[in-house]
Amino acid sequence: MYTVLVIDDSVSMRRVIKDLINQIDEFEVVDTAIDAYDAREKIKQLEPDLVTIDLNMPKMDGAVFLRNLMKLHPMPAVVISNESARGNDIFDDGAVGFIEKPSLGESLSSFGERIKDTLLNLTFLLKRYTLKKPKPQKQQSSLHIKTTTDNTLVERKIHPDEVLPSNPATFPGNKVIGIGSSTGGVESLLKVFQNLPSNLPPIIMTQHIPYGFSSSFAQRLNMNSQVEVCEATSGLILEKGHAYLAPGNMHLTIEKQGSNYVTKLLDTVKVSRHKPSVDMMFRSLNNTVGGGAMAVIMTGMGDDGTIGMKELYDNGAYTVAQDEQSCVVFGMPKQAIKAGAIKDICSLDEIAGYIVDFASGKRR
Repeated sequence: MYTVLVIDDSVSMRRVIKDLINQIDEFEVVDTAIDAYDAREKIKQLEPDLVTIDLNMPKMDGAVFLRNLMKLHPMPAVVISNESARGNDIFDDGAVGFIEKPSLGESLSSFGERIKDTLLNLTFLLKRYTLKKPKPQKQQSSLHIKTTTDNTLVERKIHPDEVLPSNPATFPGNKVIGIGSSTGGVESLLKVFQNLPSNLPPIIMTQHIPYGFSSSFAQRLNMNSQVEVCEATSGLILEKGHAYLAPGNMHLTIEKQGSNYVTKLLDTVKVSRHKPSVDMMFRSLNNTVGGGAMAVIMTGMGDDGTIGMKELYDNGAYTVAQDEQSCVVFGMPKQAIKAGAIKDICSLDEIAGYIVDFASGKRR
């Protein structure tokens, strides 16, 4: 049984959607919410498996709430709205489904069938989400959300030092490549991996992605590249020609065990407002590989990765940023450049070539 929270400002629509979902054997509506702020509290209290979101809501637009939800507490979300013109955009914001509200003259049974078809088609994803769903965490690790005057949801920014102390490698280790990305990163990483050969040093990746999607994204990368790509688990020995993607709800780090580098997942608080965090991955890369590493910061909003990238740069690692022209959002690369953490800047089309050049010793 999958639990659902219905978010809609209309009393009658909340009741209709709740009743129709409760008619589906596999689903149960545990509560309803009238707006984003009501929903925020109920998500923390109830930890539903799925939320439905209306776009046109008071106090905070549904799309804004969806984007904030995917940053702070990624989970499966289906938009139910009469604003069909915005239907395609919400998938970029992290939604897994869109259902148009009933048109004039449409029967409730027809609307119910559309809801049922959508939700049943998502059970494969919900099963994966609930199996990996984090257990209730201590207060310090819970969803730290507060409201600001501009109606955005924010959380306290936690520095990597609070979770993973900086202990830079004194001597350069064997080559390892780290890639960090966020908004626009899914398609950008696909483009990079389509042009990578198989004989590369190990690659570790952190992409800000809603929980439940990282496994399928790793499979998609694997199918479209000569590199063997997988979603990381703890204890994997890094191998040449392989790439390891951080799960959507865990920090990916690496540590040295004898002559090997081994993956280690950390289920802690968000760092630099993200989990997984690029800063956490880059810091562990610096602690283990140091000057032997290559770090690439790609398209994304915010500044996650800047701290770890600067530490790598200062330790002699080869650091690269995607240029503004080819970024969907020039946030993370911009902040790393401003911090003086970047050796080279290149376009998206050039990143694969820079990685190959690093692997062959032509760039460092």
